Formats: sequence, structure tokens, C-alpha cells
Amino acid sequence: LADPNEPIRLNKFLSNAGVCSRREADEFIQKGAVKVNDVVVTELGTKITRQDLVTFNEKTVQIESKVYIVLNKPKNCVTTSDDPQERLTVMDLVKNACQERIYPVGRLDRNTTGVLLLTNDGDLASKLTHPSFKKKKIYHVWLDKNVAIEDMEKIANGLELEDGEIHADAISYASEDDKSQVGIEIHSGRNRIVRRIFESLGYHVTKLDRVYFAGLTKKNLGRGKWRYLNEREVNALRMGAFE
Repeated sequence: LADPNEPIRLNKFLSNAGVCSRREADEFIQKGAVKVNDVVVTELGTKITRQDLVTFNEKTVQIESKVYIVLNKPKNCVTTSDDPQERLTVMDLVKNACQERIYPVGRLDRNTTGVLLLTNDGDLASKLTHPSFKKKKIYHVWLDKNVAIEDMEKIANGLELEDGEIHADAISYASEDDKSQVGIEIHSGRNRIVRRIFESLGYHVTKLDRVYFAGLTKKNLGRGKWRYLNEREVNALRMGAFE
């Protein structure tokens, strides 16, 4: 389920729980084998929510819902499940989202803001954080001074850092009249990579915002706000159907 509070058809719920196919579920419902909150339900197309108790042949049907949330991470917030120093964590921001234990996919530095995915789908999380995961990430970077066009070209052509060569897949000024703001598209998952690229050329990153990750953006999401992914977005993530 993308949004765990959204009503779901009873036959889909039974098939998601691995009880039977949807077509078989319809037959069982018509035969009176399915109860919702201890009441036999025979009407096809009945919708339930996760608060409802569903039984099939007198056995409770339980489903471990998969939850997918995108958060627009604010500054001064750490990407961990809990912090010994008791700083604000991303988990504090989504604590009322669901009963399931979700966790962040990858990490953003404490002062980096923007798109962060949280889920309890371990297969998807390991796929998205694996070093071979070469999917597009776009950052909006604010620097302490104007970036020279020669340095923009160097970043596009490739730089040698201590852990190997890196190049941006695209880079441009983010603003026509402010050359200290840059948009950079990168596929690497290496640690602190954007900050390190600019530091290697003598710039200091004053602000960093991830605006795109694995097909997700923070469109219509205020800083510190989150939302459930819809089914289409979840399917695209699972299939890797994004750049």
C-alpha cells in the first residue's frame, strides 16, 4: 500500500496477503467465507481500511503493509533512526506516518536539505543504495563565491578525487544573474560527493538541496513535510523505470 490509510478493495487485500487470487477472492466472498469485523461480507467491491479486521475461513488475515514516504528534509536534521546526541532526526518528522518501522534510504548530511525516501521495503532500499545504483540525482548548490566557467567545465569533464575520478552528467548556473548558484546532475552515490567536488576546486558549499532522487521530487512539499507515494510512483521505483 502506498498510503496505508487509503481504502482497498477486499479482493485486492486478500490477494496482497497471499491468500488467493483476486478472482478466487470474489468467489470466496460470494460464498460467505470472508468476514470484516466479525460480519460476513458477500458484496463484491467492498472496500476496507487497515483498521478493519478481516477473517477468511475463521482465520485472521494480516498483511505487512509496505509503506513509501517522500520527505523534504530540513536543515539541522540528521538522517538516522535515532541519535545519541538527541538532535532532531528525520524519524521525528515522520513518526505519526505509520505503525510500521520505516527507515531512510541512503542519507543526506545534517545540513543538506531535500528529497529523502523512507520505507520498510528492504529489497527496494538495498537496490537504491547499492554502489551499482547509477540513477540520477539533481542538487541545487549555493557557494561562497561565483563559480568560474572554467571550473564548471572541469566538473563536467571529470575531476580526480582521493577515491577516484568523478564527473557531473550535467551542470549549469541555477540563476541567470547569480553565478554562485549551480545546478548539478550526478549519478554517483559516493559520500558527500557534491561538497567534495566543489571543495577540491577551492569553493565552500554554503547550502545544498537535493531536488531529485530516483524519479522523486519535492514538488508541492514544504520543508519538513512528507507525503505517501502513490501506486504509480511505487511501481516506477520498483521497476527502476526512471532515469
